[in-house]
Amino acid sequence: MTITITAFERSPDGGKGLARDTRVRWALEEAGLPYQVRLVSFADMKRPDHLAVHPFGQIPTYEEGSLSLFETGAIVLHIAERHPGLLPEDRESRARAITWMFAALNTVEPPILELANATIHERDMPWSAERLPLVKDRVRAPLNQLSARLGDAEWLDGTFSAGDLLMVSVLLRLRPSGILDEFRNLAAYVARGEARPAYRRAFAAQLAVNAPPVG
Repeated sequence: MTITITAFERSPDGGKGLARDTRVRWALEEAGLPYQVRLVSFADMKRPDHLAVHPFGQIPTYEEGSLSLFETGAIVLHIAERHPGLLPEDRESRARAITWMFAALNTVEPPILELANATIHERDMPWSAERLPLVKDRVRAPLNQLSARLGDAEWLDGTFSAGDLLMVSVLLRLRPSGILDEFRNLAAYVARGEARPAYRRAFAAQLAVNAPPVG
């Protein structure tokens, strides 16, 4: 059955790999699965046919036969559980990898998204300058723990897994702020993720959609 995912017709980040469809593309590339992409506009995402797949009107979505999924973490977990390459075979190692998936999305990402909101949508508010250092400290708090846990290791728990895929994807959002560079081992960890051939293919596919027309 053909896998179809949705992605922005024009991504707000201009194809820098920050849109969440990149995470799903990466998982599919790691698993060696062919897929199709249905591009949607912001208007399309609020239409009944898209809302039937994603009730909150966002991307990405995942469709395979009669199965329709939304939420990036759920989609990546579905792919990882059914295809080799993203979760260890050992039961305990597998459970730890899934734990890191949840940690990326539930612990590390929320303050990073808060920082993005503070720097983009709230920067003109009169209280923005006073609030921003507090938000940045909330970002650094879990990064201090993550950095200590990773240490000099290549990946979070032995071999590369879906936990690393989501954690790298989340940390990539920090690059414009400069905070990632404060943690050398985390910056190197992200670079290793970006260097994976599967990530490069996913990034190139997303960038191709958003590249300005030639001529």
